[in-house]
Amino acid sequence: MRHVCSLRIGPVGFRVGSDWATPIAMLADLYRDYPQADIADFTVRLEATRPWRRWIRPSVRIGGDYMLPEAAPLPLAHALLAAEMGMNLQVALGSQRCLLLHAAAVERDGRALLISGQSGAGKSTLATLLAARGWRFMGDEFAMLDPDSGEVFAFPRLVSLKNEGIAAAIAALPKARLGPELAGTPKGTIRHLVPDAHAIAAMDDPAMPVLLLFPRFGAAPAVRSMPASEAFVRLTHASTNYVALAERGFACLTALARDVPAYAIDYPDGVAAVDQVEALWRTL
Repeated sequence: MRHVCSLRIGPVGFRVGSDWATPIAMLADLYRDYPQADIADFTVRLEATRPWRRWIRPSVRIGGDYMLPEAAPLPLAHALLAAEMGMNLQVALGSQRCLLLHAAAVERDGRALLISGQSGAGKSTLATLLAARGWRFMGDEFAMLDPDSGEVFAFPRLVSLKNEGIAAAIAALPKARLGPELAGTPKGTIRHLVPDAHAIAAMDDPAMPVLLLFPRFGAAPAVRSMPASEAFVRLTHASTNYVALAERGFACLTALARDVPAYAIDYPDGVAAVDQVEALWRTL
């Protein structure tokens, strides 16, 4: 690769290379407060789909140690999104140390809240709003559970804000650093927010999960206690490596669903969601 940067996010080191200078410059700027990776666990490559596509209608293909051959390329204007997708892809397909859950995680007083749900449920926005209320942001893409201890490792990558969530996050964190607005992506308009200094400084500190939430955005406020059996099934669907970890993954997920109370919450806006979370937290 012609242009390269390395960085470490929580327990994972990345080496990102690109055929273009601009994506690496954006990554280096947005991740400038993060440590460099001494050893890269994963490599990401942002490659031109054809040699001439570096200059003529530039087209970015996401490569790396692990790839999805059928993945469609992205325009150069979305290269930052391609880099973030590439890093997430390497972790999703290659991580064997931790049980991965597609979930956001925040921490307070050494205890972690995990927020899982389908795309569009509002995980990233809710985690950002809680961070604005003093919670430590641990990540909005993956919750990394240690199968031995049950603790969650922080993975505080850039927060991927989408559509209406962008304005809500900016209103809650007006001084936050943000990346460029990426319009017309497969998920609509996206803007990346840099986690605050506390989240970055404490990213080597794990926390024990004590509450599981499965939010749904766009409905009247409601809270429902979820049985462990339903939480277990939902978590298996949210994990990218549950099957690969075999017995260790089953034991870890079973313990999480059995020992940690779970709730489904419906909420019409961010203010209602934060109030619901705070009320549930007070019951622990």
